[in-house]
Amino acid sequence: MKTPTLLVISDTHGNVASLTSVLGWAKQRGIDALAFLGDGIADLSLAADRADFHPPWKLVRGNGDWQTNVPLACTMEFAGHTFYLSHGHVSHVEEGLALLIAQAKAVNAETALFGHTHVPFWDEIEGLLVLNPGSASRPRSSTGPSVATIACPPDAWFIVHYWNIREGWLGEKTIREMTL
Repeated sequence: MKTPTLLVISDTHGNVASLTSVLGWAKQRGIDALAFLGDGIADLSLAADRADFHPPWKLVRGNGDWQTNVPLACTMEFAGHTFYLSHGHVSHVEEGLALLIAQAKAVNAETALFGHTHVPFWDEIEGLLVLNPGSASRPRSSTGPSVATIACPPDAWFIVHYWNIREGWLGEKTIREMTL
């Protein structure tokens, strides 16, 4: 039986080509759903059309997004788990994760997913999976552009993987697993 897997992306900032590559890769891997954490939400529909990949998705607005009809935070039900999605700027994640964790706990989420810092991060804090996939186009760490996947096996803790987006020969992008 296939383990349900969620793709987590943030901070594409207009780089539709990078997002299209990631979605094409996700389609080939059979990714089940997508959480987009802001700053580039206008990129998502265009990239999904180009990659011909339209999984169920939830998205939140970042500080660089202008679409006021998209929430700043929301929950997502996936594979029997509740995920809290936030870009992170309203939770002031650059100053610490306490507010983000409190917001996730207030809605009985098992995870707190955020972007904004452009730096990959994950940890188990106060019983929550707290995760930032990094930036798919403008990284602020030596890991380079990245996304994350969260596999949700039945009756087990989450399995987190990070993936680098690298541009290779002739500008073709490749996605390779990385470790933090």
